[in-house]
Amino acid sequence: MPGPSRSGFRAKRATAEAPAAHAMTEIGHRIARVEIDNPSVVRYHPDVEREIQVAIYDLIESNDFVPEPAHFGDVPAGPYALTLRVRRRQLLFEVAVETGADVGSLALPMTPFRKIIKDYFTVCESYYDAIRSASPARIEALDMGRRVLHNEGSECLRDMLAERIAVNHDTSRRLFTLICALHIRA
Repeated sequence: MPGPSRSGFRAKRATAEAPAAHAMTEIGHRIARVEIDNPSVVRYHPDVEREIQVAIYDLIESNDFVPEPAHFGDVPAGPYALTLRVRRRQLLFEVAVETGADVGSLALPMTPFRKIIKDYFTVCESYYDAIRSASPARIEALDMGRRVLHNEGSECLRDMLAERIAVNHDTSRRLFTLICALHIRA
């Protein structure tokens, strides 16, 4: 992913909610609202902003998200609101029901993600540079490498969430995209 842009003003948080009709028709173990709290970024690079918005939109449209009672205690039925943030080298999943009642939080160490995210950023930067001038074969190879690293990151996340929050493969991939966005610094 390219780095952030300092031009212009933008809120420090990226957030989105499910359309009202969608939220009313589907109740249960799913995310209906997502917020990324990254105070170090004033404005993301347009390519990054686009990826974040697509990941949030896709995540809200289709996801499986089940906070496990073994970790959270008595878990109220969703849909859920999720806030992602990094504090003191930990990734925080703050979960609430859509109406605002707190479900609880989960802190995961960032160390297992560090190398994957660094490699992912490097490949993404090369990919975006290649789009402008490289051969289609080079672009395809970089895109394949990007997908492999993305899958590796999403599997690492699923393993770390095991027995705390159950997510499917697609939900994990979209969450990994948002976790990467938390690592962009101004």
